Amino acid sequence: MKIGFRKPSLRRSISARTKGRATRAIKRAIIPNYGKPGMGWAHPKRKIYNTIYHKTTFDTRKLFIHDSSRKK
Repeated sequence: MKIGFRKPSLRRSISARTKGRATRAIKRAIIPNYGKPGMGWAHPKRKIYNTIYHKTTFDTRKLFIHDSSRKK
């Protein structure tokens, strides 16, 4: 399990903002309850891993950009 800095990837960041955003919008329109809280328990091992990963690491871009409108 990684602890500390996450290394940012420009390619993945751009992909998430373009194709990822469109894909999620389509799925939200078609699949009921897509993206709602609690849906991550479909894969319990992945849910536990991701929870621990996001609590033990942090994004280096967050150190330089302070956005008070986003919730943590």
